[in-house]
Amino acid sequence: MEALSNQILVAVTFAYLAASVLYLCHWVIKVNVFGTLASLLSWVTFAAQTTAIIMRWVASHEMGIGHAPFSNLFESLVFFSWTLALIYLIIELITKLRIIGAFAVPLAFLAMLYALTLDPSIKPLMPALKSNWLIAHVITCFLGYSGFGISAALGIMYLVTGQAREPGSKRALLLDDLIYQTVVVGFILLTAGIVTGSIWANSAWGTYWSWDPKETWSLITWLVYAAMLHSRFMRGWQGRRLAYFSLVGFACVLFTYFGVNLLLSGLHSYAT
Repeated sequence: MEALSNQILVAVTFAYLAASVLYLCHWVIKVNVFGTLASLLSWVTFAAQTTAIIMRWVASHEMGIGHAPFSNLFESLVFFSWTLALIYLIIELITKLRIIGAFAVPLAFLAMLYALTLDPSIKPLMPALKSNWLIAHVITCFLGYSGFGISAALGIMYLVTGQAREPGSKRALLLDDLIYQTVVVGFILLTAGIVTGSIWANSAWGTYWSWDPKETWSLITWLVYAAMLHSRFMRGWQGRRLAYFSLVGFACVLFTYFGVNLLLSGLHSYAT
């Protein structure tokens, strides 16, 4: 079952690439059939990815080391890709604006592409990871990361599609609201992730906060988005400023996720 799930994930990677190309064609050529095909392929790919994640979870139990498939960098990237696709598809259902897929779905593809460069084998958990808090912590953090990722994709779309030059247009206002809303969702979920992570850290290492590099950068990311929301509420920031802020915030997310693992050592080094 592990081998089959890995094969499905390979197919998922290239299916997200194909969907990205179709969404791009929908945006550039402005032919609705490309958008329809892209949406259908994205939903089918998302379902296949969901199936592969479940199969991987079941396979770990069959091996006698049963655990949620979130224990290493490969598994977290697969889940990150899944949450990115989930949040985008929800937005597409609500807004019917498929052009967003040209900017959002490539993120899911890139996460999966990186995952394919890593060892996909299922391994036993480290003792510190054997906690029921693992699932809650990882799910909330990565849904938060994905909310920020989609907000960055929306920010790029706002800047490159000419909406920044027409801040009062219907589409510009919609994108502005979506950037704000996805940041709010991401901020709430990241907050929940930090709280559940602190509780988990106390049970695993005897302290709620140890200024581990991952913890420190999670706090920095949280503060950046707190500043973004403060600027929106108190200073009325929107449009171009909000779009740029979403990109700066997501850069912090990427460093928290990848940079800390690759460049710094700490209690979260197991994630590599």
